[in-house]
Amino acid sequence: MGAERRRHGRARVMRSAALPTCAALLLGGCASMPDSGDVEQVKATQGADSQVRVLAVAPREGAEPGEIVDGFLEAMTSDDPSFATARKYLTKRAAKEWKPQEQTTVLTEAPEWDLDVEKDAPDRTYNLRGEQIATVDRGAYAAVPSTQYNGSLRLVQESAPDGKGKEWRIDYAPGGLLLGESDFQRNYGSVNRYYYTSGEKSVVADPVYIRQRQDPVTRMDPVAQTVSSLFDGPTTWLRPVVTSPFPKGTALKAGTTTLTPDDQNVLRLPLNEKASHVGRTACHNMASLVLLTLRGLTSPRVDQVQLQRSDGGTLCVLSAAQAERQPPVLRADNVYFVDDAGRMAVTAPTGTLDQFTAVRGPFGTGELHIGSLAVARNEERAAAVSQDGQYLYAASIISDEKLGAPLASSTGARPEDRLSAPSWDRGDLWVADRNPAGPRLLRFAGGRGAPQEVSVATLDGARIESLKLASDGVRIALLLTKDGKSSLKIGRVERRENADGTTAFSVTDLQSAAPRLEGVTAVSWAGPSRLVVVGKETRGVQQVRYIATDGSLSPAGGVPGLNKVSAIAASDDEEQPLVAVSDDGLVRLAPSANWQTLIDKGSLPVYPG
Repeated sequence: MGAERRRHGRARVMRSAALPTCAALLLGGCASMPDSGDVEQVKATQGADSQVRVLAVAPREGAEPGEIVDGFLEAMTSDDPSFATARKYLTKRAAKEWKPQEQTTVLTEAPEWDLDVEKDAPDRTYNLRGEQIATVDRGAYAAVPSTQYNGSLRLVQESAPDGKGKEWRIDYAPGGLLLGESDFQRNYGSVNRYYYTSGEKSVVADPVYIRQRQDPVTRMDPVAQTVSSLFDGPTTWLRPVVTSPFPKGTALKAGTTTLTPDDQNVLRLPLNEKASHVGRTACHNMASLVLLTLRGLTSPRVDQVQLQRSDGGTLCVLSAAQAERQPPVLRADNVYFVDDAGRMAVTAPTGTLDQFTAVRGPFGTGELHIGSLAVARNEERAAAVSQDGQYLYAASIISDEKLGAPLASSTGARPEDRLSAPSWDRGDLWVADRNPAGPRLLRFAGGRGAPQEVSVATLDGARIESLKLASDGVRIALLLTKDGKSSLKIGRVERRENADGTTAFSVTDLQSAAPRLEGVTAVSWAGPSRLVVVGKETRGVQQVRYIATDGSLSPAGGVPGLNKVSAIAASDDEEQPLVAVSDDGLVRLAPSANWQTLIDKGSLPVYPG
């Protein structure tokens, strides 16, 4: 018995020839079972192919304990309604108590098992193990540094359903689902829910994972899952800095499991009584967040949403165009850089190659030797740190003016111990002073005046090497170093009103954004909940890849190879090209294209932000 170990499990799957037409993520029409295609035997967790449908197989009569363990683990990867087949591997009591909708544990591979030889019959205990990389709770993905997972299953013999003889069944199982990464990616997809920042000045993406097809527990299609998740409110991490216009208890009307826009691309949402009496402004805010959340999710697209009372009456109607203006989204697509003459210049990333112009003002004359720069999102001002890292300046880039006094200075002994590259949020300027004798994170309201020091929680001796503010102003990406190792964290920017009327800022609750990457050297925001980073995996080579802010791997994955990348820049608009500095100069990568040289000699590329 001691040698009994997990065999390579196999599951019956169906691959449908019709499914490839459902190319967009989470199409409502792809939620049903295919009615064509062959049934074939494949290895479990063979890859994150969303076109593969895993059909759970009930335990055979007289199945050995190892078969029961394999069958149960594989049944958890299926779309079986209410996980009914998976429950057939459990005792009657355990089947009632098991709650697959609770927390999901994600491993690099499907779990391995072996028999615990220290446990005596008639019960049998099987040890489960694997390399854990994340937990998912209420759809919120939380990446963790790779760690050993240890769990167990206990099997007992229970009377067979027909009352004749006994069958092995699982009497104890870990709560929730236990999935290998490829099975998780095949079954779940990330969607951005949107909420307002405090004061409703901007919106913030709050990514969660939902089932790519019909949810086994709720029976909701992907659109209904997404809307229902939006009503549930923001994730715990984001909650302190956002507001939700949905009244507490808002939900889809009981029995609603499918949401499909009509032939005019109008989506009607029947709501329960909790949301049936909101005012017009609140209703428009609710509809706006629904539209922002659903954009890019469904096909055909949703052009208009109609919120309905529980009695079927109309609460309000809002178009997608109106939602984009509530509040306005800043779109800035020009690329700024320093040319070979030391001048700050601007070019359109999709325009003619090697066509650029120097900006106006002191940064465009070459009088300041620029070491790093950042451009305000309205593209009227910029900030630059001197080449020696000692001084931070801000100036207009649309009018002629003299270079004024520096906004801040650092007394660090070496350039790398002085000021970091600056970054703008929606309107304010940020920079880190890396002086070991007095490290500081500084904020300048409107990019002017005296600096305000911002406290950072749980740095634990790490130093801020670089920073990038999100356009919403409530999230900050921090590249940290400690003991010669680098790590990438996402922090929450919180504001607190003081008794004297001033506002204190702090960065709290740092979350790991790239736990599987080490040696991260550059980072840029690349969309509402996505970053592009330059780094490498353990014992790997340098790579450029997209990661989600929750630490999960972005569906876009890796980026085509590029040698010796020293800087990377991306736009909030995911359709805009990546721009980088490599051995080939200033290069760009448009979607579905290869790297091209943008400027033969250029450095320090940035999009506004």
